[in-house]
Amino acid sequence: MDCTMRSISLSSQSSNGIRISGTARSSFPCRINNRYSLGRRNFICMSLPTSLPSATPLIPAENDALYKYIRQPVIVTPEDDEGAKWIELVEKTQRELQRSRDPVKTLKLVDKLQRLGIAYYLEDDINTILDRFSDGLPNEDFFTTALCFRLLRDNGYKIGSDVFLKFMDKNKKFKEHLAEDTVGLLSLYEASYMGANGEEILSEAMEFTKTHLRQSIPQLGPQFRRQVVDALELPRHLRMARLEARRYIEEYATESEHDPALLELARLDYNKVQLQHQMELAEITRWWKQLGLVEKLSFARNRPLECFLWTVGLLPEPKYSSCRIELAKTISILLVIDDIFDTYGKMEELVLFTDAIQRWDLEAMESLPPYMKICYMALYNTTNEICYKILKEYGLSSVVPYLKSTWIDMIEGFMVEANWFNGGDGPNLEEYIENGVSTAGSYMALVHIFFLIGEGGTNENIEKLLKKPYPKLFSSAGRIIRLWDDLGTAKEEEERGDLASCMRLLMKEKNMSCENEGRKYVLKVIHSLWKDLNDEVISTNAMPLAIIKVALNMARASQVVYKHEEDSYFSSVDNYVQSLFFTPIN
Repeated sequence: MDCTMRSISLSSQSSNGIRISGTARSSFPCRINNRYSLGRRNFICMSLPTSLPSATPLIPAENDALYKYIRQPVIVTPEDDEGAKWIELVEKTQRELQRSRDPVKTLKLVDKLQRLGIAYYLEDDINTILDRFSDGLPNEDFFTTALCFRLLRDNGYKIGSDVFLKFMDKNKKFKEHLAEDTVGLLSLYEASYMGANGEEILSEAMEFTKTHLRQSIPQLGPQFRRQVVDALELPRHLRMARLEARRYIEEYATESEHDPALLELARLDYNKVQLQHQMELAEITRWWKQLGLVEKLSFARNRPLECFLWTVGLLPEPKYSSCRIELAKTISILLVIDDIFDTYGKMEELVLFTDAIQRWDLEAMESLPPYMKICYMALYNTTNEICYKILKEYGLSSVVPYLKSTWIDMIEGFMVEANWFNGGDGPNLEEYIENGVSTAGSYMALVHIFFLIGEGGTNENIEKLLKKPYPKLFSSAGRIIRLWDDLGTAKEEEERGDLASCMRLLMKEKNMSCENEGRKYVLKVIHSLWKDLNDEVISTNAMPLAIIKVALNMARASQVVYKHEEDSYFSSVDNYVQSLFFTPIN
């Protein structure tokens, strides 16, 4: 089964893990360079089914973990005429994009398509447009320069921040009269979050725009005021793609100058993609039920829906359907292993389990207690099945050592944490974070995704995955997920008696007396790690753009999952599970 969306017959398919509400240490829970030009009508027709029996149950009734969130999920059943309407709207949008000659209008349209979540259908056309602008930005105003810069950076173009020098004075400060252009300020503010290490122009842009945008809020009209407040709360670069698509569709509908055809296309598409996610979730649920781990291991978490939420965060594009399914399987098993180490296994059993994973053969399983044997076999078989699918799709026959290595690293990390908890020498802050990147499942997920999506699989890139340390791209994303996890769950961990947490170690090492001071410090570290991730976008020796985007998405998803207690932009995990997977847009 490939990672594209061809013919989704899911019924025939056989950190850090995720800890969305959990109490365990885990927090995370092809060659696909397809260009979806409109000429590929078969892609449009086969990617998202236009009819399904409305009486078909989505989720087996036995899976109480899913009904915890959704009592009566209903499959969205598009009518045949909606499919025809959808194709007509895509064709209309493509014509508008191809015929546009006004640089500002063209860039705005590209931006809207991306925010609405429908840009992937017009990827060829958008790349042609961005190629044209990459040869030289239009000699335009403050707003347009910032918008063009952000779009180019976001799509992997190596454009320099010196394009903003024309808006700065001789002291490298932005000219004060620019503060009068609030629309331009917002555009530059969003662009500033694309900044990499050493890009002082973008650091200056961030401070300049933040200051003046905050001052401007009382004078703004209601609609634009909301846009500015939302941006200051969470800039575009840090938002999870599918959640942003839903949010912006609803916002775009309230804009007085919105394009009704574009809005209708976005609504239809969102519901079609939601249907696809429901089908993927049904397949994951069937697999999980057949695996039977939670029936045999009553202590283990039963959360395939939460695992799937993470995969949509990491791989939002519809073409990665099969990749999401396979990744959700690995995360589901990871949660069980995490529970063994964190809440159930005896120390001597954990040593045996770690040794068996390091050996990675079925004979090693014989020394394990029965409950560990079933978990070991589930991991062993699932990993081999994933490798078989990668072999069928891409012809890569030596993937097992790479996937196996990530599991070994993670289990060894769990063992280190078990020793800390059981009287061993406690870690310092750096030791804790570095080990936590592995136990968070970050490396496991990124290495699996690298092979599942099949892009950039050169020998040079593949070899980077066996050498230690892992690529900086992976460790930066993993550190962000580790830190956000601790920010979101520090109180839980302290209450249940964890000896080590980021906040506790930080406050001890930095002699901080106030937890709020510690949180501010961690947020600064996260901001610095985002610059490390942005470095990869413009690096000449970077990993493939597809995997860079996955790493960025991992950082985004971790913020969505863990930063919701005090923010208004995101409310709770339950709410965005409901909106992403089960509530269509009318």
